[in-house]
Amino acid sequence: MNWMYNFSMKIAELLMPLVALFSSKIRVFWSGRKGVIDAVGDFRKRNPGALIWFHVASLGEYEQAKPLIKALKERNSTHKIAVSFFSPSGFEPAKNKPQKEVDFICYLPLDTPRNASDFVANLKPSYVFFVKYDLWNNFLSELKNKKIPIFLISAAFRQDQLYFRQKGFFRNQIFFFDHIFTQNQESQKLLDGIGFHTHTLAGDTRFDRVWETAQSAQEFPEIYAWTGGKPTFVLGSVWQEDMEILIPLINQNNNYKWIIAPHSMDPKPMEMWQSKLKKPSVYYSNWDTNLPSDILFIDNVGMLSSLYQFARIAYVGGGFGKGLHNILEPLGFGVPVLFGKVHNDRKFPEAKTSHEIGCGFKVKNFEELIGIVESLEDQGNYELAVKAAQTWLAENVGATDRILNVLTRWMGKA
Repeated sequence: MNWMYNFSMKIAELLMPLVALFSSKIRVFWSGRKGVIDAVGDFRKRNPGALIWFHVASLGEYEQAKPLIKALKERNSTHKIAVSFFSPSGFEPAKNKPQKEVDFICYLPLDTPRNASDFVANLKPSYVFFVKYDLWNNFLSELKNKKIPIFLISAAFRQDQLYFRQKGFFRNQIFFFDHIFTQNQESQKLLDGIGFHTHTLAGDTRFDRVWETAQSAQEFPEIYAWTGGKPTFVLGSVWQEDMEILIPLINQNNNYKWIIAPHSMDPKPMEMWQSKLKKPSVYYSNWDTNLPSDILFIDNVGMLSSLYQFARIAYVGGGFGKGLHNILEPLGFGVPVLFGKVHNDRKFPEAKTSHEIGCGFKVKNFEELIGIVESLEDQGNYELAVKAAQTWLAENVGATDRILNVLTRWMGKA
């Protein structure tokens, strides 16, 4: 299996330049990785000493990593922090603005034995953290061979994953880790079931992140003035499938101001949605605040997590498509959140739990959406949902501290 995996990686590496000619996404994916190993080497020549490496798949996992990154940097500011991304949707937004506690960001090269060996040799990490998933066999094997401590944080495993269905190549990747920090007890049971016992139930670091964001949210005085004290509905990371049921709601409901933050910054979907909306709308990037409007399109990246401070109710997109986005961000502000009914909520345990405790609400069509919005307009129902969100957050904050307590065995006070 190992040779088949390496062969497939080599073929992918050879074909990528050709595929990039026909796909803009692959072009960004491929071009961003050119020269990355040399860039790592240049960075380390200028910045020797201890370094902690975090690998994340995309932006959501980077948000999960941030509380631990911040805590480790505060404990010892002399340690450099490097973050690698697999996906352009994570790397591209991160590279375009300062990352306070992070000294270096880059793409992770394709997982060939040569790339793994050269990357690790140039980066020279003292400790390595993978976040939630996105495990790469050759990188893990190289780190293990060099006896560099490897940790997995915010892990949330499922019975149907290959790690637990059969012995061999994929299961072996679990045993490369020195310690795994899980989000839930189910993950612990699955690890015990395959004989991996060096794990700790720490919880989900996203709770720490959303709590921190809620405590120090970015201020937007112009948006505050625009709301004028009127209830505001924030639609975050929405896709076309979400807007198909949200546009009729907006057109017939005059009780709210509406903030719409699309998943993609492609202007075409926003222009299409705007043409179907019956209320006046503006774009944040060229907003004339003197013009009356009920709808504000957020056509840039990086604001959304703080925009939920304005919400009475939030809707988070992606549930009808490839995957639900982060519903914990609005819940961190005590805001009830609606979302499309996901096909497999085992992949999104926060959706299942929020629904069960009464602060998250699944919708599968426009009729259900209307019914839940009307229910939340009852003050009693609304206060129950807010209380459920606040209680859930308070019960789950602290994953970062639990991880740090265990890490002292390897890292001391660093």
